[in-house]
Amino acid sequence: MKILFFGDSITDANRIREYDDMIYSYGCGYPSFVAAELQSKFPGEYEIINRGNSGNRIVDLYARIKSDVWNQKPDVLSILIGINDIWHEVGNQNGVDLERYEKMYDILLNDTKKVLPNTKLIVCEPFVLKGTATETWTTEIELVKEYAAAAKRVAEKYGAYYLPLQAMLDKAAAASKGEYFLSDGVHPTAAGAKLIADEWLKLFNDNIR
Repeated sequence: MKILFFGDSITDANRIREYDDMIYSYGCGYPSFVAAELQSKFPGEYEIINRGNSGNRIVDLYARIKSDVWNQKPDVLSILIGINDIWHEVGNQNGVDLERYEKMYDILLNDTKKVLPNTKLIVCEPFVLKGTATETWTTEIELVKEYAAAAKRVAEKYGAYYLPLQAMLDKAAAASKGEYFLSDGVHPTAAGAKLIADEWLKLFNDNIR
C-alpha cells in the first residue's frame, strides 16, 4: 500500500528532497512517526511518501498535484493544509481567503477523485495554538476554526475521512505549555508530531488498513 502525505511545512518537516525515493525523505514530522509504526510492524507492506512543501497554501497544492500526487498513484492520500492560507495574509497579504480556500479544496478533491477514483482520502484538520508566532493572533485563531470547518465540509462532500486534531492539541496543551507540542504555535515539536501521528494511525487502522 502506498501512502502519500501532502501539505505544507507541518508535513514537510525538513524532508530531504534529494532522497525523495528513500527513507530520508520522511523528515522529522508526523509522517516519519507513521512510517516508523507501519513499516516496523508490517515490513515491506507500506510505501510512505512525503510531499509536504514548506510555505504552501491550498493553491500551491493544486499547482503541483499532478506531479506530486496523481503521477504517484497512491492508495491513500492524506492532506493537511490551511494555516498558511491565513498566516501569509497576516504576514504579506498573500493568503487565501476562506471562500477561495474552500473552493480550491473542492476542486482539488473533485479532480483527484476523477483521476484516482480508488484512492482513499484523508483530510486533516488545520490547527493552531498560542505561541511565539501566533501571540498577537486573535481573529486569526477563530479563522483557523472556520477554515477547519470548510475542510470538513469538503471532506464530507467527497467521502473523505476527516481527522480532527485541534481538540486533541488543546487538551494536550492544557496540561502543559502549548510550545511543548507546537514550538511556535504552528509547527509541531517531536511530541506534537507524535500526537498527530497517533491520531492519524487510529483513523487509518479503524477505517482503511
